[in-house]
Amino acid sequence: MPEKEIPEPPGRSKYRTGRLAVLAEPGFRLFFAGYAVSLLGTAMATTALIFAVLGSGGTPADLGFVFSAAVVPQVLFMLGGGVLADRIGRRRVMLGTDAGRLIVQASLAIVLFAGRAPAWLFIAASALRATGDAFFGPALGGLPPDLVPARRLADASALLSVAQSAAAIAGPALAGLLIAVTSPATVIAVDAATFAVSLVTLALLRVPPARRSAVSPWRDLADGWAQFRGHTWLWVTTLQFALFNLFTWAPYLLLGPILARQYLGGAQAWGIIVSAGAAGSVLSGLAIAGRRPRRPIMVAVTGTFGYAAPCLALALHAPLYLVAAGAATAGVATTVFGAYETAIMQQTIPHRMLSRATAFQLTGAYALGSLGYAVIGPVAAVAGAGTLLGIAAAYATVSSATVLCVPAIRAVRWPADSAETSEPASAAAG
Repeated sequence: MPEKEIPEPPGRSKYRTGRLAVLAEPGFRLFFAGYAVSLLGTAMATTALIFAVLGSGGTPADLGFVFSAAVVPQVLFMLGGGVLADRIGRRRVMLGTDAGRLIVQASLAIVLFAGRAPAWLFIAASALRATGDAFFGPALGGLPPDLVPARRLADASALLSVAQSAAAIAGPALAGLLIAVTSPATVIAVDAATFAVSLVTLALLRVPPARRSAVSPWRDLADGWAQFRGHTWLWVTTLQFALFNLFTWAPYLLLGPILARQYLGGAQAWGIIVSAGAAGSVLSGLAIAGRRPRRPIMVAVTGTFGYAAPCLALALHAPLYLVAAGAATAGVATTVFGAYETAIMQQTIPHRMLSRATAFQLTGAYALGSLGYAVIGPVAAVAGAGTLLGIAAAYATVSSATVLCVPAIRAVRWPADSAETSEPASAAAG
């Protein structure tokens, strides 16, 4: 059944056709601008935080605690964030979390401008900011259907991935320049300012009001679990990524820099590898915008074969250009999978439950990854970094092949009339 054509309002001719047609939607365009600015600030602040901790006399162990504090709250609070977003509205939750993260970063910057900060303050700031991330993520997953037509959801997801990857490229470079001429405190203050930009754009958005829930939060959580569990393709891919983050991605992120230092030349080589991954994500996001494969989840899972490439290249001590090419392939995998799975979720999960389903997906996918960070170092000391990365590549390949054999993965199609598959925005949570 062909999609219904929705007439374009006046003033949208610039983006009416082509891969950037989703930018014709004023609400999405406004949100995208603020979100992209905020992402850039976050990428800059991540680099600045490392130098701020070390510059304040912190040890590598202190830095480890700071990084852990950025992960644990997300695992603990993300389900609650999904429930809250569906109950009171996604925009409200995002406004609250942006305001909270602005205050945290501004306060940390003020302390650093005054002098050194103790390690506990960095840990506390990291934990508070991560708590905001835990509430923001599920709300973000449910917001696009309020801003764009169903047929443009995959394009919206692709462009959001482009913004994330572009920030990952530009953020550390800009942070390095600012730190060189000013201080880490300046970069963290800039991050606070970017949250203010995001706040303004969110405040200007006009979305439908939230539908008030008549049941308890616990019942909302149970309903969200039932919705998540009821889609085989969704829980299967979530399980795939739960083990993937444990067996593949955590070893890559931790052991990759070690091997880069051992045989590729050190930090500069690792920076090239990371930038290549982000570049692959940016280019693939632009390439798939406007494309709707017949079997989107099958295409998404097929893309995950690319995650094996950088792990295998490092395990084999391949030259830098091959490792970078592998990282670019993994970047393509990230965007292709994320764009199509997110779009199908947004079109098949009832809108009033979308943030809860997103929270279950994100929590399930990332919970085991945090465990991986704790155990990989000791295991690598015994087995060797190359061996573990070889195992990482093998798991990525075998898991992708296994998931492709699941009939529910191959069965998923775009809804016959994507404009009608979800609840209409006028009846959905805002």
